[in-house]
Amino acid sequence: MLMVLPSYREGLPKSLIEAAACALPLITTNAPGCREVVTHEVNGLLVPVKDATALVNAIERLHLDPVWARQLGLVARARAIAEFDERIVIEKTLGVDGELVGWSRK
Repeated sequence: MLMVLPSYREGLPKSLIEAAACALPLITTNAPGCREVVTHEVNGLLVPVKDATALVNAIERLHLDPVWARQLGLVARARAIAEFDERIVIEKTLGVDGELVGWSRK
């Protein structure tokens, strides 16, 4: 099993983060937001935007190498936990908000 998001315009896609948390290898386009979640050949594959052939090739690549696909999924999960856990996101958001209004959370 894997996650495929062939987006051409995206914010930070929660669906990719959720799939990563489930240890699924990720395939998505090299679009803003998507590339903040996926590092090519580390936790998934990035393909050019609107390139159906590249998308098919990426899916086939992971299908033909399930051991590597599983490894990508495990790395995706570790990254999701380390970078996108809600406590981390909340802390970062509060830090940015605090800088904007001039107060410190210390």
